Amino acid sequence: MRFIDEVRITVISGHGGPGAITFRREKSIPFGGPDGGDGGHGGSVILVADENINTLINFRGKKVFAAEDGQPGAGRQLNGKDGLDYVLPVPVGTIVRNADTGALIADLKYHDERVVIAEGGNGGRGNINFKSATNQAPRIAQPGLEGQELILDLELKLIADLALIGLPNAGKSTLISAISAARPKIADYPFTTLEPNLGVVTMGERSWVVADIPGLIEDASIGKGLGVKFLKHIERTSALVHLVDVSWCLDEFEAFEQYVVVRTELEKYSEDLALKRELICLTKIDAMTEEEIKKFQDFFEQQLDKKVLTISGVSGRNIDELKSLMIKCIDMGKIAKKEKEKDRAKSIMDEIYIVDED
Repeated sequence: MRFIDEVRITVISGHGGPGAITFRREKSIPFGGPDGGDGGHGGSVILVADENINTLINFRGKKVFAAEDGQPGAGRQLNGKDGLDYVLPVPVGTIVRNADTGALIADLKYHDERVVIAEGGNGGRGNINFKSATNQAPRIAQPGLEGQELILDLELKLIADLALIGLPNAGKSTLISAISAARPKIADYPFTTLEPNLGVVTMGERSWVVADIPGLIEDASIGKGLGVKFLKHIERTSALVHLVDVSWCLDEFEAFEQYVVVRTELEKYSEDLALKRELICLTKIDAMTEEEIKKFQDFFEQQLDKKVLTISGVSGRNIDELKSLMIKCIDMGKIAKKEKEKDRAKSIMDEIYIVDED
Protein backbone atom coordinates (compact mmCIF):
# COMPACT_ATOMS: atom_id res chain seq x y z
CA MET A 1 0.00 0.00 0.00
CA ARG A 2 1.35 3.40 -0.98
CA PHE A 3 2.11 5.82 1.84
CA ILE A 4 0.49 9.23 1.40
CA ASP A 5 1.01 11.89 4.06
CA GLU A 6 -0.23 15.14 2.47
CA VAL A 7 -3.54 15.79 0.71
CA ARG A 8 -5.87 18.69 -0.06
CA ILE A 9 -9.61 18.15 0.21
CA THR A 10 -12.83 20.18 0.17
CA VAL A 11 -15.51 19.73 2.84
CA ILE A 12 -19.05 21.07 2.60
CA SER A 13 -21.54 21.04 5.44
CA GLY A 14 -25.26 20.82 4.78
CA HIS A 15 -27.58 23.78 4.34
CA GLY A 16 -30.35 24.24 6.87
CA GLY A 17 -33.84 23.42 5.58
CA PRO A 18 -36.29 26.32 5.08
CA GLY A 19 -39.17 26.84 7.45
CA ALA A 20 -42.70 26.21 6.11
CA ILE A 21 -45.49 28.72 5.50
CA THR A 22 -48.66 26.71 6.02
CA PHE A 23 -52.07 27.10 7.71
CA ARG A 24 -54.49 24.69 9.34
CA ARG A 25 -57.56 24.37 7.16
CA GLU A 26 -60.10 22.10 8.82
CA LYS A 27 -63.90 22.42 8.89
CA SER A 28 -64.07 21.90 12.63
CA ILE A 29 -61.50 24.62 13.31
CA PRO A 30 -62.59 27.86 11.64
CA PHE A 31 -59.59 29.82 12.87
CA GLY A 32 -56.82 27.31 12.30
CA GLY A 33 -53.97 29.74 12.05
CA PRO A 34 -50.35 29.15 10.98
CA ASP A 35 -48.78 25.71 11.53
CA GLY A 36 -45.59 25.76 9.49
CA GLY A 37 -42.77 23.72 11.04
CA ASP A 38 -39.06 24.51 11.22
CA GLY A 39 -36.48 23.34 8.74
CA GLY A 40 -33.99 20.65 9.71
CA HIS A 41 -30.39 21.39 10.71
CA GLY A 42 -27.80 20.79 8.02
CA GLY A 43 -25.34 17.94 8.57
CA SER A 44 -21.81 18.73 9.76
CA VAL A 45 -18.49 17.37 8.49
CA ILE A 46 -16.62 15.66 11.33
CA LEU A 47 -13.06 14.33 11.30
CA VAL A 48 -12.32 11.42 13.63
CA ALA A 49 -8.88 9.91 14.33
CA ASP A 50 -8.71 6.17 13.73
CA GLU A 51 -5.69 4.15 14.89
CA ASN A 52 -6.50 1.46 12.31
CA ILE A 53 -5.59 3.84 9.46
CA ASN A 54 -1.95 4.73 8.87
CA THR A 55 -2.05 6.63 5.58
CA LEU A 56 -4.13 9.26 3.79
CA ILE A 57 -4.43 7.06 0.70
CA ASN A 58 -8.23 7.01 0.97
CA PHE A 59 -8.21 10.65 -0.13
CA ARG A 60 -6.22 9.98 -3.29
CA GLY A 61 -9.34 9.68 -5.47
CA LYS A 62 -12.24 11.45 -3.82
CA LYS A 63 -11.52 15.08 -2.94
CA VAL A 64 -14.92 16.55 -2.02
CA PHE A 65 -16.87 15.44 1.05
CA ALA A 66 -20.35 16.86 1.68
CA ALA A 67 -22.85 16.34 4.47
CA GLU A 68 -26.62 16.24 3.85
CA ASP A 69 -28.85 19.30 3.73
CA GLY A 70 -31.61 19.66 6.29
CA GLN A 71 -35.13 18.94 5.06
CA PRO A 72 -37.74 21.73 4.82
CA GLY A 73 -40.41 22.11 7.46
CA ALA A 74 -44.00 21.07 6.75
CA GLY A 75 -47.56 21.76 7.87
CA ARG A 76 -49.05 20.54 11.12
CA GLN A 77 -45.99 21.90 12.89
CA LEU A 78 -43.78 19.17 11.44
CA ASN A 79 -40.10 20.01 11.60
CA GLY A 80 -37.85 18.97 8.76
CA LYS A 81 -35.43 16.09 9.24
CA ASP A 82 -31.84 17.01 10.14
CA GLY A 83 -29.22 16.26 7.49
CA LEU A 84 -26.84 13.40 8.23
CA ASP A 85 -23.33 14.31 9.37
CA TYR A 86 -20.40 13.21 7.21
CA VAL A 87 -17.94 11.43 9.50
CA LEU A 88 -14.52 11.27 7.89
CA PRO A 89 -11.93 8.89 9.45
CA VAL A 90 -8.28 9.98 9.30
CA PRO A 91 -5.08 8.51 10.75
CA VAL A 92 -4.02 9.36 14.28
CA GLY A 93 -1.45 12.14 13.94
CA THR A 94 -3.30 14.09 11.25
CA ILE A 95 -2.87 17.87 11.27
CA VAL A 96 -5.67 19.90 9.66
CA ARG A 97 -5.03 23.39 8.25
CA ASN A 98 -7.12 25.91 6.36
CA ALA A 99 -5.63 25.79 2.86
CA ASP A 100 -6.41 29.45 2.17
CA THR A 101 -4.93 30.94 5.35
CA GLY A 102 -2.60 28.21 6.59
CA ALA A 103 -4.22 28.45 10.03
CA LEU A 104 -4.13 25.33 12.20
CA ILE A 105 -7.64 23.95 12.75
CA ALA A 106 -6.97 20.65 14.51
CA ASP A 107 -4.22 18.26 15.56
CA LEU A 108 -5.66 14.79 16.06
CA LYS A 109 -3.22 12.94 18.32
CA TYR A 110 -5.42 10.30 19.96
CA HIS A 111 -7.64 7.44 18.81
CA ASP A 112 -11.31 8.42 18.47
CA GLU A 113 -10.51 12.12 18.94
CA ARG A 114 -12.92 14.08 16.78
CA VAL A 115 -13.49 17.62 15.63
CA VAL A 116 -16.34 19.32 13.80
CA ILE A 117 -14.59 20.85 10.82
CA ALA A 118 -17.61 22.39 9.08
CA GLU A 119 -20.78 23.08 11.08
CA GLY A 120 -24.08 22.52 9.30
CA GLY A 121 -26.43 25.46 8.79
CA ASN A 122 -29.35 26.02 11.15
CA GLY A 123 -32.83 25.30 9.85
CA GLY A 124 -35.17 28.21 9.23
CA ARG A 125 -38.14 28.86 11.52
CA GLY A 126 -41.62 28.15 10.19
CA ASN A 127 -44.40 30.71 10.19
CA ILE A 128 -45.92 29.37 13.42
CA ASN A 129 -43.03 31.10 15.22
CA PHE A 130 -44.08 34.51 13.89
CA LYS A 131 -47.68 34.51 15.09
CA SER A 132 -48.48 37.45 17.39
CA ALA A 133 -51.42 39.45 18.70
CA THR A 134 -51.07 41.87 15.80
CA ASN A 135 -50.24 39.28 13.16
CA GLN A 136 -52.50 36.25 13.47
CA ALA A 137 -51.71 34.86 10.03
CA PRO A 138 -48.02 35.50 9.27
CA ARG A 139 -46.92 34.63 5.77
CA ILE A 140 -43.25 34.69 6.51
CA ALA A 141 -40.70 32.00 7.35
CA GLN A 142 -36.94 31.86 7.51
CA PRO A 143 -34.80 30.22 4.88
CA GLY A 144 -32.25 27.79 6.25
CA LEU A 145 -28.72 29.07 6.81
CA GLU A 146 -26.10 27.96 4.33
CA GLY A 147 -23.50 25.43 5.32
CA GLN A 148 -19.75 25.99 5.21
CA GLU A 149 -17.35 25.13 2.41
CA LEU A 150 -13.68 24.81 3.34
CA ILE A 151 -10.56 23.75 1.51
CA LEU A 152 -8.35 21.81 3.91
CA ASP A 153 -4.77 20.61 3.87
CA LEU A 154 -4.32 17.34 5.73
CA GLU A 155 -0.81 16.44 6.85
CA LEU A 156 0.09 13.21 8.60
CA LYS A 157 2.80 13.05 11.24
CA LEU A 158 3.29 9.49 12.38
CA ILE A 159 2.72 8.76 16.04
CA ALA A 160 5.58 6.51 17.13
CA ASP A 161 7.46 6.11 20.40
CA LEU A 162 10.87 5.82 18.76
CA ALA A 163 12.32 6.59 15.34
CA LEU A 164 15.13 4.72 13.60
CA ILE A 165 17.33 7.22 11.75
CA GLY A 166 20.57 7.06 9.80
CA LEU A 167 22.06 7.29 6.35
CA PRO A 168 20.70 5.04 3.56
CA ASN A 169 21.64 1.39 4.07
CA ALA A 170 22.40 1.91 7.76
CA GLY A 171 20.38 -1.20 8.58
CA LYS A 172 17.09 0.38 9.67
CA SER A 173 14.84 -1.91 7.65
CA THR A 174 16.74 -4.99 8.79
CA LEU A 175 16.49 -3.92 12.42
CA ILE A 176 12.77 -3.14 12.37
CA SER A 177 12.08 -6.52 10.78
CA ALA A 178 14.20 -8.17 13.50
CA ILE A 179 12.46 -6.50 16.45
CA SER A 180 8.87 -6.41 15.15
CA ALA A 181 6.46 -8.05 12.73
CA ALA A 182 7.03 -5.32 10.12
CA ARG A 183 8.43 -6.61 6.84
CA PRO A 184 9.86 -3.65 4.91
CA LYS A 185 11.66 -4.04 1.60
CA ILE A 186 15.35 -4.78 2.14
CA ALA A 187 18.03 -4.59 -0.55
CA ASP A 188 21.68 -3.65 -0.97
CA TYR A 189 21.22 -0.23 -2.58
CA PRO A 190 20.47 3.30 -1.31
CA PHE A 191 16.92 4.39 -0.58
CA THR A 192 15.50 0.91 -0.17
CA THR A 193 12.91 2.50 2.11
CA LEU A 194 10.86 5.06 0.20
CA GLU A 195 8.22 5.56 2.88
CA PRO A 196 8.11 5.26 6.69
CA ASN A 197 7.43 1.82 8.14
CA LEU A 198 5.84 1.23 11.53
CA GLY A 199 6.52 -1.80 13.70
CA VAL A 200 5.14 -2.82 17.09
CA VAL A 201 7.91 -4.11 19.36
CA THR A 202 7.16 -6.25 22.40
CA MET A 203 9.27 -7.26 25.37
CA GLY A 204 7.60 -9.00 28.27
CA GLU A 205 4.37 -7.13 28.97
CA ARG A 206 5.57 -3.92 27.31
CA SER A 207 4.92 -2.92 23.72
CA TRP A 208 5.78 0.22 21.76
CA VAL A 209 5.79 1.56 18.22
CA VAL A 210 8.98 2.13 16.23
CA ALA A 211 9.12 4.05 12.94
CA ASP A 212 11.71 3.25 10.30
CA ILE A 213 12.39 6.65 8.71
CA PRO A 214 13.77 6.74 5.12
CA GLY A 215 17.48 7.50 4.92
CA LEU A 216 18.70 11.02 5.43
CA ILE A 217 21.55 12.43 3.40
CA GLU A 218 23.62 15.58 3.50
CA ASP A 219 21.47 18.70 2.87
CA ALA A 220 18.26 16.72 3.48
CA SER A 221 17.02 19.61 5.64
CA ILE A 222 16.94 21.90 2.58
CA GLY A 223 15.24 19.45 0.26
CA LYS A 224 17.93 17.14 -1.05
CA GLY A 225 17.14 13.42 -1.27
CA LEU A 226 14.20 11.84 0.53
CA GLY A 227 14.88 12.81 4.11
CA VAL A 228 13.23 16.25 4.21
CA LYS A 229 9.88 14.69 3.28
CA PHE A 230 10.01 12.49 6.37
CA LEU A 231 11.86 14.54 8.98
CA LYS A 232 8.47 15.71 10.28
CA HIS A 233 7.60 12.14 11.25
CA ILE A 234 10.39 12.14 13.85
CA GLU A 235 9.11 15.19 15.71
CA ARG A 236 6.59 13.37 17.92
CA THR A 237 8.79 10.49 19.02
CA SER A 238 10.16 10.16 22.54
CA ALA A 239 13.68 9.39 21.35
CA LEU A 240 15.84 8.54 18.35
CA VAL A 241 17.74 5.35 17.60
CA HIS A 242 20.63 6.47 15.42
CA LEU A 243 22.09 3.63 13.33
CA VAL A 244 25.59 3.86 11.85
CA ASP A 245 26.84 1.17 9.48
CA VAL A 246 30.53 0.71 10.30
CA SER A 247 31.01 -2.59 8.47
CA TRP A 248 32.35 -1.03 5.26
CA CYS A 249 34.34 1.89 6.71
CA LEU A 250 38.09 2.02 6.23
CA ASP A 251 38.68 3.76 9.56
CA GLU A 252 36.92 5.24 12.58
CA PHE A 253 36.92 8.77 11.16
CA GLU A 254 34.97 7.71 8.07
CA ALA A 255 32.42 5.97 10.28
CA PHE A 256 32.04 8.95 12.59
CA GLU A 257 31.51 11.25 9.61
CA GLN A 258 28.29 9.32 8.85
CA TYR A 259 27.02 10.15 12.32
CA VAL A 260 27.95 13.82 11.98
CA VAL A 261 26.13 14.17 8.64
CA VAL A 262 22.80 13.02 10.09
CA ARG A 263 23.19 15.03 13.30
CA THR A 264 23.90 18.16 11.27
CA GLU A 265 20.70 17.72 9.26
CA LEU A 266 18.64 17.23 12.44
CA GLU A 267 20.04 20.45 13.91
CA LYS A 268 19.35 22.38 10.70
CA TYR A 269 15.77 21.14 10.55
CA SER A 270 14.76 21.66 14.17
CA GLU A 271 16.53 22.51 17.41
CA ASP A 272 13.93 20.54 19.37
CA LEU A 273 14.54 17.52 17.16
CA ALA A 274 18.27 17.67 17.76
CA LEU A 275 17.72 17.75 21.53
CA LYS A 276 15.78 14.48 21.65
CA ARG A 277 17.30 11.54 23.50
CA GLU A 278 19.41 9.41 21.23
CA LEU A 279 20.54 5.80 21.32
CA ILE A 280 23.57 5.29 19.09
CA CYS A 281 24.01 1.86 17.55
CA LEU A 282 26.84 0.61 15.36
CA THR A 283 25.22 -1.86 12.97
CA LYS A 284 26.07 -4.87 10.79
CA ILE A 285 28.76 -6.06 13.21
CA ASP A 286 28.14 -9.65 12.09
CA ALA A 287 30.44 -8.80 9.17
CA MET A 288 33.29 -7.65 11.44
CA THR A 289 35.90 -9.13 13.76
CA GLU A 290 35.74 -8.53 17.52
CA GLU A 291 38.85 -6.38 17.29
CA GLU A 292 37.29 -4.17 14.63
CA ILE A 293 34.05 -3.86 16.60
CA LYS A 294 35.88 -2.73 19.74
CA LYS A 295 37.99 -0.25 17.80
CA PHE A 296 34.96 1.52 16.35
CA GLN A 297 32.98 1.37 19.60
CA ASP A 298 35.83 2.86 21.65
CA PHE A 299 36.32 5.68 19.17
CA PHE A 300 32.63 6.65 19.15
CA GLU A 301 32.42 6.55 22.95
CA GLN A 302 35.52 8.74 23.27
CA GLN A 303 34.17 11.29 20.79
CA LEU A 304 30.65 11.44 22.25
CA ASP A 305 31.43 10.73 25.90
CA LYS A 306 28.53 8.29 26.10
CA LYS A 307 27.90 4.57 25.74
CA VAL A 308 27.43 3.22 22.23
CA LEU A 309 25.74 -0.11 21.50
CA THR A 310 26.95 -2.52 18.83
CA ILE A 311 24.19 -4.60 17.22
CA SER A 312 23.34 -6.95 14.39
CA GLY A 313 19.80 -7.28 13.05
CA VAL A 314 20.88 -10.41 11.17
CA SER A 315 22.45 -12.39 14.01
CA GLY A 316 20.34 -10.78 16.76
CA ARG A 317 23.38 -9.74 18.77
CA ASN A 318 22.56 -7.24 21.53
CA ILE A 319 18.98 -6.84 20.27
CA ASP A 320 17.45 -7.60 23.69
CA GLU A 321 19.75 -5.02 25.27
CA LEU A 322 18.61 -2.50 22.66
CA LYS A 323 14.96 -3.22 23.49
CA SER A 324 15.64 -2.64 27.19
CA LEU A 325 17.29 0.69 26.41
CA MET A 326 14.33 1.63 24.21
CA ILE A 327 11.95 1.09 27.13
CA LYS A 328 14.13 3.29 29.37
CA CYS A 329 14.14 6.06 26.78
CA ILE A 330 10.37 5.92 26.39
CA ASP A 331 9.83 6.03 30.16
CA MET A 332 12.26 8.94 30.54
CA GLY A 333 10.47 10.73 27.73
CA LYS A 334 7.11 10.35 29.48
CA ILE A 335 8.55 11.71 32.72
CA ALA A 336 10.08 14.67 30.89
CA LYS A 337 6.78 15.34 29.13
CA LYS A 338 4.88 15.39 32.43
CA GLU A 339 7.43 17.75 33.94
CA LYS A 340 7.15 20.02 30.91
CA GLU A 341 3.35 20.03 31.23
CA LYS A 342 3.65 20.88 34.94
CA ASP A 343 6.04 23.75 34.17
CA ARG A 344 3.68 25.03 31.49
CA ALA A 345 0.69 24.83 33.85
CA LYS A 346 2.68 26.64 36.57
CA SER A 347 3.67 29.34 34.09
CA ILE A 348 0.03 29.85 33.11
CA MET A 349 -1.05 30.07 36.77
CA ASP A 350 1.72 32.56 37.50
CA GLU A 351 0.46 34.72 34.65
CA ILE A 352 -3.10 34.52 36.03
CA TYR A 353 -1.96 35.56 39.49
CA ILE A 354 0.00 38.46 38.05
CA VAL A 355 -3.05 39.63 36.12
CA ASP A 356 -5.26 39.30 39.23
CA GLU A 357 -2.82 41.38 41.28
CA ASP A 358 -2.97 44.13 38.69
